[in-house]
Amino acid sequence: MLDPQPLLLTLKLAAHTTILLTIVGIPLAYWLAMGQSRIRYIFEVITSLPLVLPPTVLGFYLLLLFSPNSSVGGWLVAHFNVHLAFSYAGLVIGSMLFSLPFMVLPLTSAFRQLSPTLLDAARTLGKSESNILFRVILPNCQMGLISALILTFAHTVGEFGVVLMIGGNIPGQTQVASIALYHEVETLNYSAAHLYAAVLVGFSFVVLMALRLISGKTRHA
Repeated sequence: MLDPQPLLLTLKLAAHTTILLTIVGIPLAYWLAMGQSRIRYIFEVITSLPLVLPPTVLGFYLLLLFSPNSSVGGWLVAHFNVHLAFSYAGLVIGSMLFSLPFMVLPLTSAFRQLSPTLLDAARTLGKSESNILFRVILPNCQMGLISALILTFAHTVGEFGVVLMIGGNIPGQTQVASIALYHEVETLNYSAAHLYAAVLVGFSFVVLMALRLISGKTRHA
């Protein structure tokens, strides 16, 4: 019998991560694509690090950072009574950092493909940069934004290493679907493991099909 709780927790985590990364990722991608500062290339490399960095590495350093024995974790516990290690809040922060490139890079690429003439015309009309971003750039980059949202959500659903390091395996709190699958394999409950795996495979297939349809519409637009 498949326990739906890890699946529901996974969807909740993916939704929260995607929403928060949308808020953070849009202005960051705009700055990376349109900014003039040379240091933005350093930030672009830092943003892309999770693409090549083993997730357990990021999870390990976040676990050390969130630990009550660290300066940051200890300060959060002492002043706000916030425990990030082995908590849902810690999972959200870790997932945001690890899924950051899946939100920012598609947006940055879409922003850079916009015609400079369109942006110059908007600036000539006296539009502010924030107004240009939300009234001109985003409406003309809808497919890039949709791709970024889908990739971020899907990547969070499939994450394992970071959530295992930060959250452990606490049922109802940090046991997402990928961790539940790992737990069932460890306990030799292969029938339940097959069910979790089948759900994740089916979800991955649907995501790839959605991205394929989006890219096809973009090419024929």
